[in-house]
Amino acid sequence: MTALPRLLGVTALLGLLGACSIFPEAESPNFYLLPATQQPAHSATQVDWSLRVSAPTAGLALDTNRIAVVPQGNQLSNYQGARWSSRAPNLLRDRLIDAFTANGSVRALSSDETSLQADLDLTGELRAFQSEYQNGKPVIHIRYEARLVRTLGQRIVASRSFEVRQPVEGKQVPEVVSAFGKASDQLAAQVVAWTLQQGQAQKLAP
Repeated sequence: MTALPRLLGVTALLGLLGACSIFPEAESPNFYLLPATQQPAHSATQVDWSLRVSAPTAGLALDTNRIAVVPQGNQLSNYQGARWSSRAPNLLRDRLIDAFTANGSVRALSSDETSLQADLDLTGELRAFQSEYQNGKPVIHIRYEARLVRTLGQRIVASRSFEVRQPVEGKQVPEVVSAFGKASDQLAAQVVAWTLQQGQAQKLAP
């Protein structure tokens, strides 16, 4: 084969690859904030102890910014083209901090990101943070295994499982995200009430 036909063959191949690329296009997902759907009631009572809110631990499937969905059975998948603005454990931690801030009872409030000294640490495990299809309709399922730890001595003083299910009004991603916000607000309100009750029951003086 002469140089000219070989050159023409290479040119034709490049043109074919340019017209129909063999490489998949990179995904450009939409990022979603966890919406706040209700404002917790402000409390006039203030406590004299400090609280640190830590991001819960989570399994690999939930310790991500992907929006998880269980379409059927035990199959865990993700909504394509959609991402949370942060990892799911961080979203829950930040929602809890917002709820405590709005409540106003704990003035000495911090998160694990700052590593400030605190009397109590609210931590735990995130066991569910997903949409689950039930009878063909999506339902948001959040399960949080909370632990209240006295930082002096690292002793667990209280623990409780919180679980919320919130139906989705539709099947589109924005509707799913909205339902996640409602479920998170419900769970946060329950956690705040429980934490204040348990914290007040502790004798935190050294």
